[in-house]
Amino acid sequence: MRTTTGYTAALAATLALACLPRMAGAEIVAFTVTSTQPYGEFARGKFVRIEAEALGALAPSEAIPGLDRAPRNARGLVEYRTPVTLVIPESPSAGNGALLVDVPNRGRAISFGLYNSPRTRSIAVGSFDQGTGFLQERGYSVAVVQWELGEGPQLPAFTDARGTKLFAEGVGFAAVRDVAAYLRDGAAPGNPLAGAITRLYAVGYSQTARLMKSFLVNGFNDAGGKSVFDAVHIVNAAAGGMPLLDAGPGPGSVAWETPGHSNPEHRGVHEEPFTWADAMKAAAARSRKLPLVIVNNTLNDYMGGRAALARTGMRGTADLAIPENVRVYDISGAPHTNSRTRNPECGEGQGQLDWSPALRAELVALDDWVRGRAPPPSRLFSLEARPADPEVFQAPGYLAGAVVTVPKRDADGNAQSGVVLPDVAVPIASHGYMNSPLTTMACRQAGTYRPFEKAALERLYPGGINEYVTKVRVAARKLVDDRLLLPEDAAVIGNAAAENPAFAPTRPRARGATTAR
Repeated sequence: MRTTTGYTAALAATLALACLPRMAGAEIVAFTVTSTQPYGEFARGKFVRIEAEALGALAPSEAIPGLDRAPRNARGLVEYRTPVTLVIPESPSAGNGALLVDVPNRGRAISFGLYNSPRTRSIAVGSFDQGTGFLQERGYSVAVVQWELGEGPQLPAFTDARGTKLFAEGVGFAAVRDVAAYLRDGAAPGNPLAGAITRLYAVGYSQTARLMKSFLVNGFNDAGGKSVFDAVHIVNAAAGGMPLLDAGPGPGSVAWETPGHSNPEHRGVHEEPFTWADAMKAAAARSRKLPLVIVNNTLNDYMGGRAALARTGMRGTADLAIPENVRVYDISGAPHTNSRTRNPECGEGQGQLDWSPALRAELVALDDWVRGRAPPPSRLFSLEARPADPEVFQAPGYLAGAVVTVPKRDADGNAQSGVVLPDVAVPIASHGYMNSPLTTMACRQAGTYRPFEKAALERLYPGGINEYVTKVRVAARKLVDDRLLLPEDAAVIGNAAAENPAFAPTRPRARGATTAR
C-alpha cells in the first residue's frame, strides 16, 4: 500500500503531466488476427469471435509518466502490445453501426455479464456466454481491449534514477483509446470492422468504471484530432477514480488495490474530482468534445463505496448539480456483484436482485441519446447519514468535512427511491443490507436477500398470488413507460412473478361444486 506522502508526490507529477496537451503520434500500427471461430446466430445473422493482438505506438512526449524514458523504435515512438477479443457480425455491415468497447475488469470481459445475463442464472464476469443474446440480437459489435499490467498487455518499461524497473502503466489509457479509434477509423484489410462503425461506446464496470472516469478526466478521449467515444456507460464506479498514471514495478497493476473496511485510508481511489460536474469540467479542459455519459450505481456502491461523494463532493451532504451530458441512475436493492451463487466465505447468501434489465434499458437510452433522443431524467436515492451504522463505509480521515450518506430504508428494509425494479417495488424480501464479513471485499459487494415471513406476505398481499402478480405487472409497466425497463424484460419479470414459489396457486373449484347465487 502506498503512503499518503508517496501518493501526494505521484499526484503532483501526474498533474504536471496532465497540463500538457495530448500529442500526435498515437496509433495502432498493426492489428494481427490470431484466431476466428463461430460465436452464434442471431437476428442480425451469424457472429464470430476473433482473437487478435494490437501493436500500438506512442509519441514519447505524450503525458504518460515514464513514457519519455522508455525505449523507442526506429521512428522514435514507444511501442506496446495488447490482446483484443472481438465478438462481431460475420458480415460487419449487418451490425447496427455501434461498437461497444468492453474495458475488462481485472482482465475479465464484462459486457456479456452486464447486458446478456438471464434472470435466474447470471453470466459471470469474464465469461463470453451468449445468455439472452441481447447485444448480438440488437446488432452491437463488441471489442474487449486489455489494458492492465499483469493481465496480458506488454507495456513499455524504463529504469528510474534508483535503478528500479518501472512500467508506464498509463499506457493502459492509451491502449483503450487507440484500439477503439482504430476499429472505427482503420482501413481494411487489417481492420475487421473497417467501414462498419458509426457510433463508438465504452463500458466500464467497478474497477474499470473508475478507469473510464479517470480516462475522461485526464483527457484521453481525443485521438488524431477527433473525439473517440461518443458515449460512455459507467457501471458501479461509486465515488472512485483510478491512479493509472502512476508508474509501477509490476508484476501486478497500481490499479489493483481498493479501499475498504480493512484499509479505509488507502489513497488513489477516493480522490478529487468526486462529482460529475467537477469531472466533466476537468475533462472539458483537455478534450474537444464531451461524450454523453450514463452512470449506474447500486445500493452497495453507497453502503460500501462512498458513492454519495460523487453527488455531494467532499463537503457536507447537499447534492450538487449533475451536468447536462450526464445521467445517473441508482438501482434500489442492487448488490455490486450480479451473481446468484452463495460464497462460502460470506455470512449470508448473495443478493438475488436481477439488475441486468436496468443496464439493458440504460444502454438503449444511451444509444438513443447519441442519435438525438434525450434519456430519462436521473433517478437518485434519497439519502441520509448513518454515522453509527457499522455497515456503512464512512469517509476517510484525509477528507476533512466529507460525509458519506446512504439510501434511506423503509420498515421492510428496502430503499423505495432511485430506479425501483418490480422485485423491490413489490417486495417479498428485503434487499437493503450488506453481507459479512465487511473486511472481505467479495462479501461486502455481494448484498443480501432476506425473505419475508409468511405472515408478512399475507399482510402485504391478502389477495395472494393474483394480487402480487398484478402489482408486479403494474410496476413493470410504469418503468417501461418511463423508459427505465424494456418491454421484453417486463414480460420476463411478469412471468417470474406468476411462478414465484413464495405464493401457492389458487386452488381450482372442486368437481361438482356449485357456485353460490
